[in-house]
Amino acid sequence: MGGVVVCFALFLAAMAVCLVMGWSFLWALLLGLALFTLHGRKQGHSLQTMWGMAWSEGRKVLIVLRIFVFIGAITTLWRSGGTIVFFIYYGVQAISPKLFVLVAFLLTALIAYALGTSFGVIGTAGIVLMALARSGGVSEAVAAGAILSGAYFGDRCSPASSSAALVAAETGTKLYDNLRNMLRTGALPVVLTVIVYAVLSVRHPITAVDESLLQALRDSAVISLWALLPAAVMLVLPLVKVPVLISIALSVAAGLVSVFVQGMTVWDMLKTAVVGYYPATGQLKDILSGGGIVSMAKPAALVFTTGLLAGLLDGIGVLNGAVGLVEKLARRRGRFAASAAVSLGAGMIFCNQSVVIVMGNQLLHRCYTDPNEQAVDMENSGIVLSALIPWNIACSIPLVMLGVDQRAIPYAVLLYMIPLIYGLTKRYVYPHKEKCV
Repeated sequence: MGGVVVCFALFLAAMAVCLVMGWSFLWALLLGLALFTLHGRKQGHSLQTMWGMAWSEGRKVLIVLRIFVFIGAITTLWRSGGTIVFFIYYGVQAISPKLFVLVAFLLTALIAYALGTSFGVIGTAGIVLMALARSGGVSEAVAAGAILSGAYFGDRCSPASSSAALVAAETGTKLYDNLRNMLRTGALPVVLTVIVYAVLSVRHPITAVDESLLQALRDSAVISLWALLPAAVMLVLPLVKVPVLISIALSVAAGLVSVFVQGMTVWDMLKTAVVGYYPATGQLKDILSGGGIVSMAKPAALVFTTGLLAGLLDGIGVLNGAVGLVEKLARRRGRFAASAAVSLGAGMIFCNQSVVIVMGNQLLHRCYTDPNEQAVDMENSGIVLSALIPWNIACSIPLVMLGVDQRAIPYAVLLYMIPLIYGLTKRYVYPHKEKCV
């Protein structure tokens, strides 16, 4: 028992150091993997046996790694092809003085649903919208909260979302079944969120739209309807149940807009898909820069290492005590309450959305007879609650990108509306007895 405590203490200390120093949590996860491997050897497990334990969980996330590759390509080709610029330009055009906050939410939600990445949306559309809010006298906290809500709407239920794919892989469920459940359980929270942002829009109107930003958008790319093609592929094909990897691959192929509309060479387009888009000039060059398959290497390594660590911890019995406590909580308070508690705890300690998903599954999977119910519970707790924890990277990085502080969190209405409404209405969605099996 003492060895386990020491291993966890060193592991958590490493997580804290990475958080404070701004280093990747991958280093702490690798240290944890090494520490618990040594602990397993002391228990008498062979390296081969422990690799089997780790691989049993690590192989689940391989499908997510393939999606990471495609997402890296999409996030850069949507930049180079003018798709992001098209959405922002016409979204800004739709803004009226008393609709800014609501439009900010709806625009980021639409782009996030099509693109599937919260950071990618916040780092592009979010930054432009925040610039408009500042120049137009809108509360920065309110505007940032609306942007966060919209960005995580897509992170939760987009076909291209890596977190949605990871939940499906961990629970052994079908992605599109989960997405339908996400839309169904998210409908009422979204409606209520729209009402809140409509009221906030009236209370925090924008005084003027910065015309220089509109001109900068026009200068950054050819604004053509063809730029909508990659987004249309991602928005339409999932509706007719085209497999997600095919939909994403076709959206990448539609990135040829960069060649035929924006004038890139085929070679430059292919290179951009790999290393990212970095325009040489333009007022928005820093905002539009980024993406690429290479940019997904660290997130992919982090998710895979998390899977290996979770499998090892489960295999050598380190999680047995925690599983017992979680099951007791689920019997007393219900499975969703247990999922929310685990998500908050893991999100506060491990500071990463992917770790919350993997560790949450390890601790909770024995409580469920219906994996689809488990997937919905995880999506409605871990995915959104992580973004409400100030030091979790799901929250801290977006706040840094937007140039605001924690005062924006109370205005991220959708992020707490989803678990609140779902927790109150779950008995009508999944009328199962709330007990572990």
